[in-house]
Amino acid sequence: MTVQKSNYEASLAEYSNHLAAIALLKQYRPYLEMIPSLRRPDESVITIPLPIVRLRNTATTAPQTICLPCDVAILMCDPEWKIKTGAEILVFIHRTDEDFSDLLGRWRQTQVWLDNDYEWLMPLRHSHILSEGSNTIYPLFVVFNETLERIQRGFVGAELPFIIQTSDLILEENFTNIFSPQIPPA
Repeated sequence: MTVQKSNYEASLAEYSNHLAAIALLKQYRPYLEMIPSLRRPDESVITIPLPIVRLRNTATTAPQTICLPCDVAILMCDPEWKIKTGAEILVFIHRTDEDFSDLLGRWRQTQVWLDNDYEWLMPLRHSHILSEGSNTIYPLFVVFNETLERIQRGFVGAELPFIIQTSDLILEENFTNIFSPQIPPA
């Protein structure tokens, strides 16, 4: 069976929300423990769907802006100081017709890009936060029940963390929190 494009799109849409991203990290505890404060999730976790970074000047190249080949960047932020902390979790969602080498290749390409000095282009709401990149990037792969077993075996062999997303994308515990009307701060 192949992964449906709708599964990918629904996952991307869901994990763009910080509460759903935290629910994702609950499935892989070492990453959940990186969140500075679960009491203040809206100030501790920044999600950036289809993230863009600005690579800094080097001796041989001018600055350039690129869209990373990951699907969602989850950045940690100190809620008191309003600065980004060192941990950056990059989520790679299994896409339609993508095999293990494609998924792994997207992670490797991201590693190559982020081996340079960079800064995140932050969402407008978080544009005031210092967005310097760090050298502590962590991958998390999201696969589906329809994902081929060899892909899962590849992640186990490469010692890369992955979770299996069920087709019920909206988690009941988060449904109310995610989709309840939010009153913007004054």
